[in-house]
Amino acid sequence: MVMMCKYRAVTVFRRPGRHRVAVLVRHGLLPMELGIAHRIMGRSKTAAGDLLYEVVTCTPVPGQVRTDADFTINVEHGPEALAEADTVIVPAAHETDETYTAGRLPAHLADALAHIRPGTRIASICTGAFVLAAAGLLDGRRATTHWAACDTFRALYPRVRLDPEILYTEDGGVLTSAGVASGIDLCLHMVRSDFGTAVANSVARRTVVPPHRDGGQAQFVERPVPAPRVHSTERARTFALAHLDRPLTLRELAAQQSMSVRTFTRRFREETCVSPQRWLIRQRVERARQLLEESDLPVDRIAREAGFGTAASLRQHLQAVLGVSPSAYRRTFRAAG
Repeated sequence: MVMMCKYRAVTVFRRPGRHRVAVLVRHGLLPMELGIAHRIMGRSKTAAGDLLYEVVTCTPVPGQVRTDADFTINVEHGPEALAEADTVIVPAAHETDETYTAGRLPAHLADALAHIRPGTRIASICTGAFVLAAAGLLDGRRATTHWAACDTFRALYPRVRLDPEILYTEDGGVLTSAGVASGIDLCLHMVRSDFGTAVANSVARRTVVPPHRDGGQAQFVERPVPAPRVHSTERARTFALAHLDRPLTLRELAAQQSMSVRTFTRRFREETCVSPQRWLIRQRVERARQLLEESDLPVDRIAREAGFGTAASLRQHLQAVLGVSPSAYRRTFRAAG
């Protein structure tokens, strides 16, 4: 529904069939954050090379938009783009994000957000979460934002279930991410959800970023720096990835690093922000997703190849992580490829 009469209804997205993404920018924009959506989603392709998304940039009042660098950008689309979008992404704007009082937005921004259709997926990058919270979109939902802004956010929006430890969240079609680079993680997550692991991995490789980062933003919080350690757990992780198809014990992984189980577990959590067991489950789910998308192997064989042992165990873990069964996941993403 169009709420601002001074903008006439126009067609912003021109290619039917593609998922439509509108990036809503404001004065104080971080240029890198604008580039994330265009690079990750705007360059996602099918195996045949067809683009899967159409990404446009819009702003509450079209024209020159200040960035936090020494240049401006010219944005020709106004809030009418939001009315046509399947996904709306709100990057950070350092000039205003942390100044909103709880539940209040500037009129021009509130009017712009009113263009968004019910059911549209909405995401924020970094302190763009302040916009979603001020609009009431995060009330009762799990969310995150940049670790340095968490105290301010929590004081302004106590009804939001803020999690300062993680890189991104998804709750009921509303997504948030932590600092700037976690916008890459968030966009890859949306690509993976929309079109499968193979597409997300492909665009990650072309962008030269990991398709899925371990841990959360706790590892980036400023704190006294301990003396550097000689040991890491990288060798154990490499070993585990090469042997996901068989049972792996903590003792066996610790032996790869010549550590005790207790020391290995502590070091592993320090480096990845998750336990070895949780990390293993995540890698096995990713292996299962890949095989479901790219092979015709039966589900019980995929369960063994991914290290879950039985089809029942695979179904349980896939349901817990993705909310779907292996057969439903395969139907969706084998067709999407």
